[in-house]
Amino acid sequence: MDWDENTTAPPTEGEERLVGAGADGEDQAVEAALRPKDLGEFIGQAKVREQLDLVLRAARARGSAADHVLLSGAPGLGKTTLSMIIAAEMDAPIRITSGPAIQHAGDLAAILSSLQEGEVLFLDEIHRMSRPAEEMLYMAMEDYRVDVIVGKGPGATAIPLELPAFTLVGATTRAGLLPPPLRDRFGFTAHMEYYEPAELEAVIHRSARLLDVSTDAEGAVEIAGRSRGTPRIANRLLRRVRDYAQVKADGVITREIASRALAVYEVDERGLDRLDRGVLHALLKLFGGGPVGLSTLAVAVGEERETVEEVAEPFLVREGLLARTPRGRVATPAAWAHLGLVPPVSPQQAGQQTARHTPGGTGQGPVSGA
Repeated sequence: MDWDENTTAPPTEGEERLVGAGADGEDQAVEAALRPKDLGEFIGQAKVREQLDLVLRAARARGSAADHVLLSGAPGLGKTTLSMIIAAEMDAPIRITSGPAIQHAGDLAAILSSLQEGEVLFLDEIHRMSRPAEEMLYMAMEDYRVDVIVGKGPGATAIPLELPAFTLVGATTRAGLLPPPLRDRFGFTAHMEYYEPAELEAVIHRSARLLDVSTDAEGAVEIAGRSRGTPRIANRLLRRVRDYAQVKADGVITREIASRALAVYEVDERGLDRLDRGVLHALLKLFGGGPVGLSTLAVAVGEERETVEEVAEPFLVREGLLARTPRGRVATPAAWAHLGLVPPVSPQQAGQQTARHTPGGTGQGPVSGA
């Protein structure tokens, strides 16, 4: 799509990114309708599905609660969906909460004490749970028991509280922040990988059927190629292309319609949006491709340092458009090619070219006499 070389402005503060992997209210509502109900319907993550199927079948055969499960991976890959599938496969209710919501051990004790036998407790962003609650969780996961402290000071008393057998499903986008004692208490750990284009095409076709949207094979390919390997983004792009097709065309999503629609929403053929291209444009045009410090780069695009580092950089690095080095951020040759720019000639390359074009030049520079 066209790119104005004089424009570096990223999305304004508070503007939702169409290719952001986080879920807003609309995404949550649509995902609830599109979520598969069992492992057979779940698309992608073949190895995780196979391993998890064995864990759940064995638990059902024993008539016991399934082992605790830890799911790690980037946002939008299906961790919440898998947690609901685990509950459905075990024919058990599910309780959903998140790490940031549990700031005190008492918060966790209240949740654990109200669980039913075999219930699934889904704890999203488990790495953000407070340390006191985390330490209480150790005993709950291992011994199905928590000690509730009554009173303060020397007169405080620990009252043991027995818990029913339950299954904890923890989800995290940053598995490295989990302390080893917590990580080791999960009986099954799975890492969710980014989706291949063919898998995303299958996701798009399935979602299109459920949303009653007409799309051909090439239209699905076009959307899948811009979805950054993430089903949540694929479904969001599908809805926006559907809107365009209904207003500007006959309602059928073809490759041409998908391409035109995503050009309107400023999502290019590799899935980059204005923020991503703003970072690349600043790095290439203002700093000659780098290296440049992260803080300087963030100022150049008018964003916070954390936004550039945590929102834009991961995808740019994964796409091979940007590299992190000890000296700063550096653009790769693919970044220059993607924006249609020619990389500058380095002094060393310029010297080599001059030597090659000088009569009698050896390309090795002058040689000192003996």
